[in-house]
Amino acid sequence: MQNNIVDIIEQPLSYDRELSELSGSKIINRELSWIDFNDRVLEEAQDNQNPLYERLNFLSITASNLDEFFMVRVASLYNLYKSGSNLTDYSGKNPEEQLMDLMERCHVFYKAQYDTFNKQILPELEKEEIAFLNMSEITESEYQYLNKYYEDNIYPVLTPLAVDAGRPFPLIPNQNLNLFVTFKESDHLNDMLEKSTFAIVEVPAILPRLIKLPGEKKRFVLIENVIAEFVNSLFYNQTIDATACFRVMRNADYELDEEEISDLMNEMEDILWQRERGKVIRLEIERDAGKSILKTLQELMEVEEFAVYRIKGPIDLKFTSKISKAFPNDNLEYEKFTGQKSPDFAMVENDDYFAVIRQKDRILHHPYESFEPNIKIIQNAAVDPRVLAIKQTLYRVSGNSPIVKALATAAENGKHVMVLVELKARFDEENNIHWAKRLEKAGCHVIYGLKGLKTHSKITLIVRREDNGIRRYVHLGTGNYNDQTAKIYTDLGLWTASEQIGQDATDFFNMISGYSIPLGWKKIIPAPRWLRKETIARIKQETKHAKKGRKAIIVAKINSLVDEEIIELLYEASQAGVKIRLIVRGICCLKAGVKGLSENIEVRSLIGRFLEHSRIFYYYNDGRENIFLSSADWMPRNLNRRVEILFPVIDEECRQRVLEILCLELLDTERARIMQSDSTYKRYRHANSDDSQLDSQKALMKASIEASQRLKNKVYAPNYYEPQKSPQEIE
Repeated sequence: MQNNIVDIIEQPLSYDRELSELSGSKIINRELSWIDFNDRVLEEAQDNQNPLYERLNFLSITASNLDEFFMVRVASLYNLYKSGSNLTDYSGKNPEEQLMDLMERCHVFYKAQYDTFNKQILPELEKEEIAFLNMSEITESEYQYLNKYYEDNIYPVLTPLAVDAGRPFPLIPNQNLNLFVTFKESDHLNDMLEKSTFAIVEVPAILPRLIKLPGEKKRFVLIENVIAEFVNSLFYNQTIDATACFRVMRNADYELDEEEISDLMNEMEDILWQRERGKVIRLEIERDAGKSILKTLQELMEVEEFAVYRIKGPIDLKFTSKISKAFPNDNLEYEKFTGQKSPDFAMVENDDYFAVIRQKDRILHHPYESFEPNIKIIQNAAVDPRVLAIKQTLYRVSGNSPIVKALATAAENGKHVMVLVELKARFDEENNIHWAKRLEKAGCHVIYGLKGLKTHSKITLIVRREDNGIRRYVHLGTGNYNDQTAKIYTDLGLWTASEQIGQDATDFFNMISGYSIPLGWKKIIPAPRWLRKETIARIKQETKHAKKGRKAIIVAKINSLVDEEIIELLYEASQAGVKIRLIVRGICCLKAGVKGLSENIEVRSLIGRFLEHSRIFYYYNDGRENIFLSSADWMPRNLNRRVEILFPVIDEECRQRVLEILCLELLDTERARIMQSDSTYKRYRHANSDDSQLDSQKALMKASIEASQRLKNKVYAPNYYEPQKSPQEIE
C-alpha cells in the first residue's frame, strides 16, 4: 500500500470534476449540509451491495439521526423563528428562511426514506420469505394467537385516555407511538363522555414493537396494528369509528443559565423533566388518517402545517434494526468481526501494562483493535498498590460501564479518584447522572462539568509510585470511554509515559478541578483558550510556505466542519497553493472545487460499516510533517465552548500508523463520496477491476487480522498495515 501522503496529494484527482464559479454564499448552511449527510447514510440502505440486514440498520440509523436532529437543531431554529429573530447565519439566511428550507428538504427526505422501505426493502424481505403483515393479511390461527397475545401481554399495560370537559387533552410523550381513537356518536356515548368523540391510547414503549407470528414461516406484525385491531376492548359499549397512529417530536433544546445554578445535578434532572413537555415541533401521522383527526391534533397541540408529516408506511422506522434479531441469518449481515488483539499490548507479561507503556508510546485503533487494553489498564490500576491516583474525564459511557466500575473500585481501595462526569452530554444526561451518583457513593471526587463549558476531552491520568520515583501514565483519545460504541466507532487512543505529557495532564486536571490555569503547555493544546489559536497558526503557516513556493499540505479528518473563521483560512490557503484534503463524515459548510476560491481543496465523506469518528490533523510544515489527534471538530462549539484536547503523535511507529490510516482513507474508492463544485456529493465507487478497488474499512479489518495472526506465529511486522512474508518466504 502507498503510505506516503505527499505522493498521494501530488497525484491528479482521480474523479471527474469541472470547477465552477462561485454561486451564492461561500458557506453552505449547516442544517442543509446535515440533511446531505443523512442522505448519504440513506444511500447505504439503498445500496444492494450491502447485506440486507445491514441495509435495515442503515435505514434505522437515518430515522434515529432525524429524531435527534429535530429535537436539537430544528428546535433551536424553531425557537429563533418564534421569537421573530432576523439574525442571519453564515449562508445569509434568517431563521424563518432556514426553517422553511429545512422543512422542505425534510419532506423530500421522508419521501425518499419511505420509498426506500416500501419499494426496495420490503421486496428484498419477501425474497428472503420474511413477511411484514397487516392485520388483514394474517391467517385465522394467527389472528387467534394475536388476540390471546394482546389479552395476556398488551391489554394489562394499556391506559385509555378519553378527552372531555373533566379530562383535558393529555400530555403526549415525546417520540412515543400513540393511537388516536374516534367513536361513532350515540346518545349513550355522549352521556358518558359529555359529547367527546375521541380518546388517546399510548403504545407502550416498554413492550416489543415487532411481534413474531407462530410457526416456521418468518412473519411478523407491529404492536400498534395489534392494539388498533383489539382496541375496542378498552371502550365497552362504544363503537370504534376509526384509529390513526401518530407520534410527536418535542423541543429538546434547553437553555441552561449556569450563572443562576447552585446545583447542576438537580438542574439537569429538572431539564430532563422539561424535555418531555417541550413544544411539539413535528407531528407524524399515518397517511390514511382522516382530516378531522389531523385537524384536532394540530389544534390541540398547536402544530403548524409545515411540521406535519403524513407517513406512507409504519411510523418510526427505527424498528427495522430489530428484524435481524427476530429472524437471525448470518448471510444477511456483514461477516462477523471483533476487535483484534493489539500487537503493542498482546505480549503483556503478568498484566504489567505499565511496563509496555514505559518502553514507548502505544497507539490503539478501534474498532479494528480491541478496547480491552483500556479497560484492563484501569482495572489493574484500581487494585495496584503502587497506584496513588486516577483522574479521568467521562462524556459518554455505556450502560454497564466496566471503566466506571473500576474507578469505583479504585476509590474503595483508598486511591484518590477524581472524575469529571459531563452531565450536559446531550441525551446522555440521565445515564451520566446515574454514574455520577454511583461514583460519589464509592468515594470518588466527582465534578459535574464546568460552568459555561462542556468537557468533551478524552483523557486519563494514572499516578504510580515506582522504584525510581513517581511516574505518570496518560491516555489521550479521539473517542469516548465507551466499551460498546468502541465496537462500531473508529477512534484512536494514545498511551504514553512521557514526562512532558504527564505534566500537562496534571496541569489539565488541576485546571478543571480548581482555578489553576497554566501560562502554557508543553505538548497538549486544550480548548477553548489555546486550540483555535494553534489551528489558525498551523493553517497560516502552510499558507506562508505556499506563498514562498514551498510544498504545503493540510490533511484533516473530522466529523464536522462548520467554523467560519477556519473555512475562510482554508480558502485563503487554497488560493495560495496549499493542497488541502478534508475527510469530513458529516456536516461540511465549506464549498470545494470552486474556481478562485477552493480549487485546491477536496472534501470526501466516508460512510460505511463503522462510524468514522477519529479526528486526525496533518500539516506538512516544510517537510517536518506534524501529526495531531484530537477530541475536537472544526466547529464553533468545539473551539469556543468546550474543553477539548489536541495532542501530537511523536513516536515514529505511532506516526507511521496514523499516516497509513490517512493514506488508506484518501485512496478509498468504495466508501468515499466526493463533494462536487456545486456542493453535491458523488459516490466514488470504482467500476474497474478488483485491483483498483479499495475499501479502507475492509483493508483495516484485514490488516488487524493479519497483524493478530502474525503475533500467533511470532513474526515481527514493522509495518502494521502491510502483509508480511511468512518465515518460509524470508531468505
